[in-house]
This record gives sequence, structure tokens and C-alpha cells, in this order.
Amino acid sequence: MSEKREAFVTLATNDSYAVGAFVLGNSLRNVKTTRELVVLITDEVTHHYRYRLRHVFDIVKLVDPFDSGDEKHLRLLGRPDLGITLTKLHCWRLTEFSKAVFLDADTLVIGNIDDLFTRPELSAAPDVGWPDCFNSGVFVYKPSMQTYQTIVAFALQFGSFDGGDQGLLNEFFNTWATSDINTHLPFTYNMTATSAYWYAPALNRFSKDIKVVHFIGALKPWHHLYNKDTGHLDLNEKFQEGQQPFLTNYVQRWWEIYTASVNKLPSEVSMQSPVVLLKYDFNLLYVRYLLLIVF
Repeated sequence: MSEKREAFVTLATNDSYAVGAFVLGNSLRNVKTTRELVVLITDEVTHHYRYRLRHVFDIVKLVDPFDSGDEKHLRLLGRPDLGITLTKLHCWRLTEFSKAVFLDADTLVIGNIDDLFTRPELSAAPDVGWPDCFNSGVFVYKPSMQTYQTIVAFALQFGSFDGGDQGLLNEFFNTWATSDINTHLPFTYNMTATSAYWYAPALNRFSKDIKVVHFIGALKPWHHLYNKDTGHLDLNEKFQEGQQPFLTNYVQRWWEIYTASVNKLPSEVSMQSPVVLLKYDFNLLYVRYLLLIVF
């Protein structure tokens, strides 16, 4: 490879997560990353949101969805919507990059994390629910068609113990917990903000070091209401009161980035103009053609 390219990669499987990806991409721009930004999308993302994503990401790539359809394990996890997360396996196909960092679309980057590219595959932070497993919302990896094909074959043979990508990847990279401490990212690189358990004294001590906030769980920042004129955040009534004191600040920051980023876009009228949409449709057809050849 003549040119060393590295990228931050995320995934949007529908319009809701496209909103999350839009904010994530802008948060990476805000912290002055020097790497390229890539978002994988499925057909469920509408033209309106594809247009927005193209204004912040260097590459918007259409991929086919993978869904485990594993109702039994997803029911045990309490998240029937997570089967579609297997779609993130496509990230290993981005072989134009020598190394990449995957970030779930419900993460928010607070500080520059370009140093993650010095980490080996597969580097990730422990999951608070079971620290011998890593949380797959943030991980460092090396794109490779061989790795992609091996993981897919593994998935077809063994499935995922939680029905989603995290169970699958922990089974595939099953030496993560014990083989090399260098693959263990600090919790500050994937602070799971809505976890049922959190250590308040540690949060108070290390909050200044937090790099990435991860809004795990079914309730996302976009499920709250925000008045862009007053800056007032109206939290969803299902929001857990015990977590509000520290988490509200991050939800507030998410909405501030969203509002500022949307304001930089062309008006809704110009975004819906036939010229723009026709041009984009042509580009999308070209991308589909390339996908058939390359992928």
C-alpha cells in the first residue's frame, strides 16, 4: 500500500442512527481529528439523512444489512433491535485503510482520540456488565477481507451468544481478556453513560479524562426534547433519575453539537431541490455499481 490511510468508521442502519452518526461525525471534526471519516449505511437511511451525512463524512458507503434474527438471545438481552448490529462486520471490508477505529453511532467524542491508531487489533474497553468481555461500541481493528470472511464463517457456524455483534466479536476475539493488556482501552475511551451501574467517586475523579461517551441502552439522546432557541433540555420521562446529575451534561452537549451542525447545512428548501437529489441518485447508482465490482 503506497499511502497509509486510517479512518474512523461508524454505522447507520436507519434514520435514527443516521442522526447519531451525524452528531458523532461532527464531534470528531470538532476535536480536530486528522483521520478520514467513514459511515456505512443501509437502504433504510433515507435520502434526506444521506445528504446530511455527506456533509460531514468523507465516505458514505452503502452496504447490505446483516441481522442475526436470533430472537431467543436478543430477548434474553432485552434488546430485540440489536440483531441488525451484525451489519458492522462490513467495516472489515474497508481495505483501502491500513487501520481503523469503529465507533457506534450512539457515541459522542469529547476529546481527540487519534492516539487509538497506535493500538493493535482488537483493542477495546471492558464492558461494565461483564468486564471479561469488551464493549464493541468502540474498537480498534485492521481492515482485511480474510478477517471479514473468517468472522462471517464463524458467525454462520456458531452464532452470537447475545444475538448481536458484541457476543459474536467476543467469541471470535476470545483471548482479549487474558492475552495482551495493550488491547485493553481505558474506560474513558468508551464511557458507557447509561449503564445500570456506575461508580460515582471514580466518575468525579476521572471525568476530566473522558474521551468518548457511549449512550448504551434503548434510550438515546435523540429521544429527548431540546429547545434550540432557549437551549433547554427536556429529558424523556423514562430517563433514570439516578443517572441524571452527570449524564444530563452529555445529553446537553450532544444536542448542542446537533443544533450547531444542522445550522451549518443548507436550508431545508435547498436540501430538497430536485437538482441535488438527482445528482445524489446518480452518485448512489455509481456506488452500487462499485460495490458489485469490489465487494
